[in-house]
Amino acid sequence: MNESERTMAGAFSSVQISEHVYWVGAIDWELADFHGYATPRGSTYNAFLILADKVTLIDTVKEKYTGELLDRISSVIDPSKIDIIVSNHSEMDHTGALPEIVKVVKPEKIVASPKGVQAISRHFHGTGIEVEAVKEGDTLDLGNMTLRFMLTTMVHWPDSMFSYLEGDGVLFSNDAFGMHLASTERFVDEVDPWVVRYESAKYYANILWPTSKAVSAVLKKVHSLGAPINQIAPDHGPNWRINDDIHLVMDWYRDWTEGKSNPDKAVITFDTMWGSTAKMARAIAEGLGAGGMTVRMLPLQKTERSDLATELLDASVFVAGSPSLNSGLYPTIADALTYIKGLRPSKPTIIGGAFGSYGWSPAVQKQLGEWLTSMGVELPHEVLNTQYVPSGDDLEAAVEYGKALAAARNAD
Repeated sequence: MNESERTMAGAFSSVQISEHVYWVGAIDWELADFHGYATPRGSTYNAFLILADKVTLIDTVKEKYTGELLDRISSVIDPSKIDIIVSNHSEMDHTGALPEIVKVVKPEKIVASPKGVQAISRHFHGTGIEVEAVKEGDTLDLGNMTLRFMLTTMVHWPDSMFSYLEGDGVLFSNDAFGMHLASTERFVDEVDPWVVRYESAKYYANILWPTSKAVSAVLKKVHSLGAPINQIAPDHGPNWRINDDIHLVMDWYRDWTEGKSNPDKAVITFDTMWGSTAKMARAIAEGLGAGGMTVRMLPLQKTERSDLATELLDASVFVAGSPSLNSGLYPTIADALTYIKGLRPSKPTIIGGAFGSYGWSPAVQKQLGEWLTSMGVELPHEVLNTQYVPSGDDLEAAVEYGKALAAARNAD
């Protein structure tokens, strides 16, 4: 622990979340970015203590918050009384504190998935941490309670797994069903519903979207669990504890894995040098609106790419605009599209368009259209471009372009 953590010793307490389970994680109020994903609401790194005959710790926290984790554990029990540590996910925001915790706790056993064993070994060279592998359907006897393991490969790492605590009915779901949200509230029903919906969607779009097929398979596993789920305890954000809320997030995830869209939602993103591309964007939005679409306008001068991904999660129309710069796409557009393409968005039906202003060559807007096509966006019309500043006729054409996109969407 560093000096600031030592001075905070004893300041943090646990929160009981079920008869035998306590939340002992850490709140990261300062986190602003998570691997290029903007997190203005911060995050939590959730760890859970099971007070069974064999006291068990589910996951740890980011290394920086080791002292906070130990404080919260100490508010319930002497950390040295922990018998077992379970690592559901080896990413360093959940295992960073593991070496220090192992020194303090000296557990009789640490378990992880087979891939988790490999990852922990690669993360912590020379620490001597020994981890046992558990397989799909394995159980762990805690004396008076039982943990059951479910491998959730690629949700969202190869090592990911769920742990289910029989009796209390708590599903420890690592990065699934989570959200980046720093909060003293430990349960979803205590948080603004709009924030819950947006941050859940943002988390799925930016973390789990690339592995939607794997998520779909895991949802089926969860439904076939054959035991009551009284609470879902993810590794980020608050817990889901009310039956209606648990069903709600399951329904959201099912829709997102299937790529379901809001048929009336259109997203326009763009950047502009001298305002010409922005004028075209406004005119296209006018046409989409006249065609019955609800438009989300996302200028990249003030929009984080992770928020763009979130809005695209349920959009049915995606329109992108770029001016020409050095015979190529404007850097913010290239950055945003590279990020979105990396998420491999799975949407069976999404149409779109490309537009922008150029000076010497209209090839840039063609490049933009090719980018969209490579991302699975169907372009029902030619790209729309204007040389230098759009005239009144050019803006009329942009309005008609928006109407035509709306009509194409309505024809699906």
